[in-house]
Amino acid sequence: MTLRLFFHSDEHSANVEVLECTPYESEFAVVLRATLFHPQGGGQLCDTGWIGESQVLRVVQEPERIVHYVDRPISPGMTRIRLDEQRRQLNTRLHTAGHLIGHFAETLGWIPIKAHHWPGEGRVTFKPGETPTEFDASALQDALAQWIEEDLPRLTSLREGAREISFGELPAYGCGGTHVQRLQELGTVTIASLSQKKGTLSVRYDVS
Repeated sequence: MTLRLFFHSDEHSANVEVLECTPYESEFAVVLRATLFHPQGGGQLCDTGWIGESQVLRVVQEPERIVHYVDRPISPGMTRIRLDEQRRQLNTRLHTAGHLIGHFAETLGWIPIKAHHWPGEGRVTFKPGETPTEFDASALQDALAQWIEEDLPRLTSLREGAREISFGELPAYGCGGTHVQRLQELGTVTIASLSQKKGTLSVRYDVS
């Protein structure tokens, strides 16, 4: 089982051990004992960066390990890993913003069912609960702006062995993704549109 350093660390580099490196088509599949690289999943894109001098092209979660696909082979042993900081920061901001949108809609009786936190494609989809209340983009925009102005801090906890994330007094949620340390790191979150179709509500958004 790969140790997920990103669960409790915001660092962008670390010394880790390469356990194995095997050829895979035109790439090389690398397994580390511990990693800062977040794999693609939970609606969030994977991190990229470098393992030693090898470029990390994509990162995939397998049942018992995280696999890093790189452009050149790496020898087993200790090495330095480095994240692409700009990509990590953007992915983190998009992911965090998506959860805040989820918080707002849930207070009005909407249940999140799907999230897509990709650059230029940010979207959270909801189904109605028992008594959903309609809202518009401006109400959501105002709530996000208020939370960001308050600069709520990220809080990380464990509940029955599962990692939970909250901001300030907002409800905690189970999540394995990456999140900003404080909400002012989000910058500006823009609600692009709200649309309803076939009983679902879709909120499209971006960060800048």
